Amino acid sequence: MQPLTVQQALEQARAALASAGIVSAPAEARALVQHVLQSTPAGLLLRGPETLTTEQQQQFDRLLEARTARWPLQYLLGTEWGGLTLRCDARALVPRPETEWLLHLCTQRPAPARILDIGTGSGALALALQARWPSAQVTATDLSAEALSLAQENAVLSGISGVEWRLGDLLAGAVGPFDLVVSNPPYLPEADQAAAEPEVQHDPALALYSGPDGLTLARRLLASTLTHLARPGGTLWLELDPRNVLKLAAEARASGWQVAVHPDLTGRLRFLELQPATL
Repeated sequence: MQPLTVQQALEQARAALASAGIVSAPAEARALVQHVLQSTPAGLLLRGPETLTTEQQQQFDRLLEARTARWPLQYLLGTEWGGLTLRCDARALVPRPETEWLLHLCTQRPAPARILDIGTGSGALALALQARWPSAQVTATDLSAEALSLAQENAVLSGISGVEWRLGDLLAGAVGPFDLVVSNPPYLPEADQAAAEPEVQHDPALALYSGPDGLTLARRLLASTLTHLARPGGTLWLELDPRNVLKLAAEARASGWQVAVHPDLTGRLRFLELQPATL
């Protein structure tokens, strides 16, 4: 096998990824080669004529084969999210950029003493909130034991201790009252599953789809959270699909919540900030 130079590896990766239908092929090619070389972006520019070692070329071939098979890039390289380095795999939903904005919105409010992350998945939100407020008591729940195992691995990887991990449905085993409850629940309509991108099909369906309109679990969450919030000031934050966020906002107002709807970075309404209307 003829050794590849860094420039040749970049060109090969760009062509292969584009052929596989990956829109961001140039950026992902750079990410793959940079990972193999353990290089910075600036360093990559200077190493074009350099030849990959045998070990580097074998790693490059494995990564490129997996990515062209549409394994999520985050599974292969990990991800930087909310200031943390996180491991990603099929045990939990890959943390999305939209949820980083939910983290930002939550941290613009006064520091809470007790926090609950419902459906923690990879642990991203719980760990980032614990990092932001080290003195807070953070509890994170998930119905999936596999997801919780990944969250705990990410706690070790991130060097963050203190989060209490609980296996259970919604608030099961979580003892309130909480000043802040946050959740990125499954919120897609079940019909979306048939047209999901190949990468999304690697995510656990349990973390994505929730009934005909995507709100089955969110409705249960609203009903069960009301009595677990601290009074006064307890707040529930939800991330939802822009297609159904206003529908749940109307239902929440009708069932005794004060509701504010917030957009994501693209201007689409996506987040609900809720407090009991009697506060």
